[in-house]
Amino acid sequence: MKIYINGKFYDKSNAKISVFDHGLLYGDGVFEGIRSYNRLVFKLKEHIDRLYESGKSIMLTIPLSKEEMIKAVVATLKENKLSDAYIRLIVTRGEGDLGLDPRKCFGKATVIIIADRIALYPEKFYKEGLKIVTVPTVRNLPEALNPQIKSLNYLNNILAKIEAVNSGCDEAIMLDSLGYVAECTGDNIFIVKGNHLYTPPQCMGTLRGITRDTVLEICRKIKIQAHEHVITRHEVYISDECFLTGTAAEIIPVVSVDGRIIGSGKPSKLTLKIMKKFKEITKKDGVRY
Repeated sequence: MKIYINGKFYDKSNAKISVFDHGLLYGDGVFEGIRSYNRLVFKLKEHIDRLYESGKSIMLTIPLSKEEMIKAVVATLKENKLSDAYIRLIVTRGEGDLGLDPRKCFGKATVIIIADRIALYPEKFYKEGLKIVTVPTVRNLPEALNPQIKSLNYLNNILAKIEAVNSGCDEAIMLDSLGYVAECTGDNIFIVKGNHLYTPPQCMGTLRGITRDTVLEICRKIKIQAHEHVITRHEVYISDECFLTGTAAEIIPVVSVDGRIIGSGKPSKLTLKIMKKFKEITKKDGVRY
């Protein structure tokens, strides 16, 4: 494996940054998770746009132009001879001192690109569905840390993931401070009721996911009414279908929430249709290399 760090490629064993890097010391940085399918980097422009938006929001100057960053991602895939891959693109504040003050970070931000294969969930979950639980850890307040910023500070999500694992599940629903469904630890959530699709709005502590937006785009094309609307756990429990979306997870059905069977207890019609349409889109929407 070859890892890109600030314009150069290093073997995995030699890919290193300073222990004084603010990304390590404070989670001071931003990132994107991206997928490539058969030598096509899916929605690469959208991911790069979101990375730069996150950087701007935390006043982190990314030392490459968007075009240069796209070329660096493609170069990393070619260097590793990967046609199907998961790409982790990281930009940290860079090396500084032990204080919080970002002005003490000298030089440019650190840019890291890792390309590898990933299987977030076992294949059987895509066929049989996932069982998830609601956990006590509440999603960060949007007023405290805006969920649209994909920062390196993921402790909120990690704590929720620990609670899910301790409950015997692989994923968890996180609520917002008002008790509404926000999102899962690494995925957006959708429910189906009748012929309508619902997902929490961005203002509820929810990341505007690239895969989430792709699902909404699919719904417009196949004439399914999709709504960004607040969702309670009760509405999840009585839904006909439920599924999660994310770059690493793609689209994965949910068949049980907090011990309640969802719908028929199996991946159902609309979820399966959207999964099929999503796979079709991944073959044509992105940057070819």
